[in-house]
Amino acid sequence: MEDNIEQPKAENQESTETTSTETTTTQETPKPEATVIEHPQASGAHDDFDWSVDKKHVTGYTDAEIVEFDKFYEQSFSTINDGEIKSAIIMALTETDAVVDIGYKSDGLISLNEFRDLDEVNVGDEVEVFVVEKENRDGHLVLSRKQARAYRAWEKIVNFYKTGEVTSGLITHKTKGGLIVDIFGMETFLPGSQIDVKPVTDYDQFVGKTMEFKVVKINEEIRNAVVSHKALIESDIEAQRAEIMGKLEKGQVLEGTVKNVTDFGAFIDLGGIDGLLYITDISWGRIKHPSEVLENGQSLNVVILDFDDDKKRISLGLKQLTDQPWEKLPEEIKEGNVVKGKVVNIEDYGAFIEIEPGIEGLVHVSEITWSNQPINAKEYFTEGNDYEAKIVAIDKEEKKMSLSIKAMTEDPWDKIEVEFAEGTRHTGVVKNLTPYGVFCEFNDGIGGMIHISDLSWVKRYNHPSDFTKVGDELEVMVLNVDSETRKLSLGHKQLEDDPWDTFESTFPMGSTHEGLLIRKEDKGGIVQLQYGLEAFAPTRHLRKEDEKSVAADETAQFMIIEFDRNEKRILVSHSKTWEAEKEMEKEAGRQEARANHDRTKKSMKSMQSKIEKATLGDLDVLANLKKKMEGEEKGGES
Repeated sequence: MEDNIEQPKAENQESTETTSTETTTTQETPKPEATVIEHPQASGAHDDFDWSVDKKHVTGYTDAEIVEFDKFYEQSFSTINDGEIKSAIIMALTETDAVVDIGYKSDGLISLNEFRDLDEVNVGDEVEVFVVEKENRDGHLVLSRKQARAYRAWEKIVNFYKTGEVTSGLITHKTKGGLIVDIFGMETFLPGSQIDVKPVTDYDQFVGKTMEFKVVKINEEIRNAVVSHKALIESDIEAQRAEIMGKLEKGQVLEGTVKNVTDFGAFIDLGGIDGLLYITDISWGRIKHPSEVLENGQSLNVVILDFDDDKKRISLGLKQLTDQPWEKLPEEIKEGNVVKGKVVNIEDYGAFIEIEPGIEGLVHVSEITWSNQPINAKEYFTEGNDYEAKIVAIDKEEKKMSLSIKAMTEDPWDKIEVEFAEGTRHTGVVKNLTPYGVFCEFNDGIGGMIHISDLSWVKRYNHPSDFTKVGDELEVMVLNVDSETRKLSLGHKQLEDDPWDTFESTFPMGSTHEGLLIRKEDKGGIVQLQYGLEAFAPTRHLRKEDEKSVAADETAQFMIIEFDRNEKRILVSHSKTWEAEKEMEKEAGRQEARANHDRTKKSMKSMQSKIEKATLGDLDVLANLKKKMEGEEKGGES
């Protein structure tokens, strides 16, 4: 009976079941419509067998059941997209890779190099991975744990930047301008200026260290972040500063350490907050630079002079811890006493002498010598040297003292008319030159002025520097004494007799002399004659016979055209010399013509007296002779 079962029918049943299974396991394949397969009718013992009934006696699935089964099938696999982060389980380990399951239809491989940050990797460990491609060209799932860590690290870094939260990182290596910091597996940049509040030059000392940082800048487009360790230090300092500032009071004495000495003062560390000690508040005495008193690292007590909560500034004082010197002056410092001190400052108007630390007096330029001529204090005093001076005035309230050097000696002007009587001769030192004269000073501080016109009888100087120079010794004669105004009028040419008494006879008007044109000026030139006498030649009087002009340093003949003894002035002319010669030649010609005319006239008279009878022919001869004589006469007059 079994032999009568048709084998093709069984095969058809198996084929139908296979097709049903494939439809159930493939999501993309649409469900086939129900078909009726007709088989050849064969008579047999099991012709009434229903092949559509399964072993559970279920005759089939409804459409709703099939849709539900499809939904369950789709949910059995995770839906993933490229660029997503997924949780994965390590299913197996090979020598080079880890096999991970993310709940997808296929597993992925990740190189063990991406697990180097972990001490140990085991099957069953759960890790986060990044879906690079859910299906590459070969149909494989491509995953990366490194990119997943970088993605999560960037999320945390952005969050730290927004919240200001502090994070830690490992400084891996040095780069140009700073260091590279690994934060959660992502490289960030630490600029050299953000390492510490103090300047850092050696970056290598930080490589390999784990430190705390604050994210201060991010770039979303290129996923770049800048971190700072300095910001943490500053925030700590700011907290300490705020705490200390809240406890400060004016007049409070604190212990500090000299942190930095500058030209204008020093910064003092008060234990987390800095204060400024100005140079003027270091000592009652005068100092040029704070380094004369302070040095870095020195501990000292300072007093709070003032502070500003808003600007976070604290002004400190050191000298205020000691008494003001002016409040307790030593007994020897009183008017009339002579004191000794060091010059600490020199100005145009005088010099400041420090008698005691914090006690200074001013020597005004008018109190240096008895001379009434201007004195340069910087030439008289040397800073740092000691000088003696007499106290002439003290003002304790204003803390001022007037000193005098000249007051230590007797006033020489009291005996000026005796020692420097008019007409007496003295030797002085040239101290100053002005456009109008020379100032000479004598040993006892007395000085006087020589006017430029009293330097020489014969020369006119454009400037006294043409005659003498500062520092030369010069013999002078006192011309006038004015004790009330403390002025002496001096002269140098008066040491000799006035030569102009003899010059008038030596250089009379119209006389010609040899002279040297020593220099040219705008309106003429200066001519040097005998005896060193200088004369002036106007420009038009320098013209030579060839229409050229007498050149500088050229010797020529000059005629005296003006002599003024009172004004000590002589005018000369070169043109007059050759013009006079020409005039003399013309005059000689005129005189000779007149002589010829006289001789001819005498001859005519002699001939007329000898002629007793005139004829017509004789008259013609006489007429011609008369015309000739008249012509000669006219020629002589011209």
